[in-house]
Amino acid sequence: MLQPPHSSLPVAAVPAQRVPARDRDQRDRDQDVPWHTEAVCRRDEAGLFFAPSKEPTAARLSREEAAKRVCSRCPVMVECREHALLQPEPYGVWGGLTAAERRVVLARRRRREMDLKKAARAAANRMAG
Repeated sequence: MLQPPHSSLPVAAVPAQRVPARDRDQRDRDQDVPWHTEAVCRRDEAGLFFAPSKEPTAARLSREEAAKRVCSRCPVMVECREHALLQPEPYGVWGGLTAAERRVVLARRRRREMDLKKAARAAANRMAG
């Protein structure tokens, strides 16, 4: 059986963003600190968050649940999730969501945006007519 690579989660490609001030001490508040520097996953293996090729379904589900447990205790989970949704990241567990779960969230957001636009047009038509 193939073992996942023993390396840290690659974060160099993640854009720098501000870490919420509530999570930093006064010294750090004076500087911009990338959100991912406080990510719990930086201390875990990347193999937990990214699937090896041809991973059996049971192993994938187990690995994803373990990754989500790591995410659940992460102080920057929301920032990570938003990063993955805005990019959009096509692979791995980010912010406690798998790639498939992120696709569902994005589809719901698009549908909600369309519904809001439709409602705004209808309201504008009622006011104009």
